[in-house]
Amino acid sequence: MRQVPFESWIDRVKGQAEIRNQKEFRSMRSPSFNMLTNIARNSASLSTEHPKSIQKKDICAFIISLHMPHRYFILHKPYNMVSQFKSPDKVRLLSDLHYPFPEGTHAIGRLDGHSEGLLLLTTDKRVTRLLFEGPVPHKRTYLLQVKNVMTAATLGQLRQGVNIRVGVDTWYRSVPVAVELSEMPPDLPPIQEHYRPDIPHTWLRITLTEGKFHQVRKMVAAVGHRCKRLIRVSIEDMQLGNLKAGEVLEMDQASFFKLLHIPDPDYQT
Repeated sequence: MRQVPFESWIDRVKGQAEIRNQKEFRSMRSPSFNMLTNIARNSASLSTEHPKSIQKKDICAFIISLHMPHRYFILHKPYNMVSQFKSPDKVRLLSDLHYPFPEGTHAIGRLDGHSEGLLLLTTDKRVTRLLFEGPVPHKRTYLLQVKNVMTAATLGQLRQGVNIRVGVDTWYRSVPVAVELSEMPPDLPPIQEHYRPDIPHTWLRITLTEGKFHQVRKMVAAVGHRCKRLIRVSIEDMQLGNLKAGEVLEMDQASFFKLLHIPDPDYQT
């Protein structure tokens, strides 16, 4: 049975994780890392063959997953694309963008297939908890086109909150929102061949702090307007900006957390 000294494969982990400073690598150890280290050291060496032993490849993979720097992205999700990398259905996927996202990248605050705009992606699973389970609900702003001309009275109804269906026999009263008339963004590409600018419509900008299933679409439907187009333009201070449909922007960790107004767990005092 071949035995592999602990230090020999820990050096390999350093190389795979692209951490070249020994002191830096040691300082990055988490409680989970230390637990595995102690088990490994107590075993004196790691077997690569015995089925009941700790496998060095599994520990290597776990350590790398803990200590490889997380990656953070924003995407302008195109129309007619789901916020997933895999699906059993025949739909356009995020993988169809052919962007070199690292393994473990996932979407946060998904948009449905017919919605467009700002989508957050990261390998950091902590972001979902911090964003959706924090003490202060986060703001999301949408630009939407609705059928027919919306009156001031109808805008007032939306601002005060409306009843929307959230289940077969369940209704929910939405909390008050900020909503105002807006204009069609310049250079916005058409997405529907049957779209006719001569048919009356209204562009709105709406900001809310809750996210029930299809909430924005249901809210405008509740006041008699069908949503024709829905574009998320911001989450807190994270802006879609000038990103074109399908474009990806990678961000550094500090900026990503700061713009979302969530605490960065790696830099708390």
